[in-house]
Amino acid sequence: MTRTTRRRFLQQLSAAPAAGLVLGMPRIAHAAPEISLKYGNNLPLSHPMNVRAAEAAERVARESKGRLEVKIFPNNQLGGDTDMLGQVRNGGIDMFTAGTLVIATVAPISAITGVGFAFNDYAQVWKAVDGPLGNQIRAAFAKIGLHTFEKMWDNGFRQITTSNRPIAAAADLNGLKIRVPVSPMGIAMFKGLGAAPTSLQFSEVYSALQTKVVDAQENPLAIVQTAKLYEVQKYCSQTNHSWDGYHFLFNARSWNGLPDDLKTILSTAFNEAGLQQRDDVRKLNEGLQGELTSKGLAFNPAAPDSFRAQLQKAGYYSEWKGKFGAESWAQLESAAGQVL
Repeated sequence: MTRTTRRRFLQQLSAAPAAGLVLGMPRIAHAAPEISLKYGNNLPLSHPMNVRAAEAAERVARESKGRLEVKIFPNNQLGGDTDMLGQVRNGGIDMFTAGTLVIATVAPISAITGVGFAFNDYAQVWKAVDGPLGNQIRAAFAKIGLHTFEKMWDNGFRQITTSNRPIAAAADLNGLKIRVPVSPMGIAMFKGLGAAPTSLQFSEVYSALQTKVVDAQENPLAIVQTAKLYEVQKYCSQTNHSWDGYHFLFNARSWNGLPDDLKTILSTAFNEAGLQQRDDVRKLNEGLQGELTSKGLAFNPAAPDSFRAQLQKAGYYSEWKGKFGAESWAQLESAAGQVL
């Protein structure tokens, strides 16, 4: 398989930013594709998601012999997360990678993998999302008209960055104005920790930090780096407070309208690309501390004990166990290896 490099991806996108990026069509004469799919996401061009999605689109075009193309619209070209979620549900776009907390606004069970301080490492994460709990989440998406590829894509463990003070323990969050995704789970967690959370679309985060609408935000390091949030933040506290991933969503009507052979080509290409992207993000996040330190971001560790204790005291875990149900919560605890 020909690998689409990050440089090549950026060059292709700059040539056609308004119309989306059509990637990987075979370098031979062929008829116009029978089917063209529109895929939107919120991530910058340099993020591993767009690099691997480009490779998957190239593979789909090649293996379908030009019958199927995927047009990629990165970096919020088609709107914010909420906009694109609405579009993929109504058929305005065919494909969208939704973060766990974003899709939870219409399928609440998705948020269960984002429970605060639930997972200690990736082994626990993949046990959960590739197993029975993940199957339950995907079944919930099907009920609202969304087909979901079997393999989630990684966003990473989330960290807190701030402009005014480091966060080492739960008490340091008291009164902190922090941006969180448009999600009840994110709001509940940071309220339980004593902060003052504000929900904003990801496309608004940089300007909100720059203008001091908020003083902090929380995202994986790969997002901090690719979105250049280090330019408007001073501290990064390594809380690992929540794991975040992307469900690769497909409008069910569009999916059901595909011939079976193209479904196989598409799902195989994007599931395998997702596994590669998981490894990319893990390696990227592991290696970013040095790079971000050189750009002026000061890092500090933050042990989970005080945060878990505060969330227990605030009734956060009991509240969300009641919302998700005992069966789903037991599946979460089984994968996470601890009682929450």
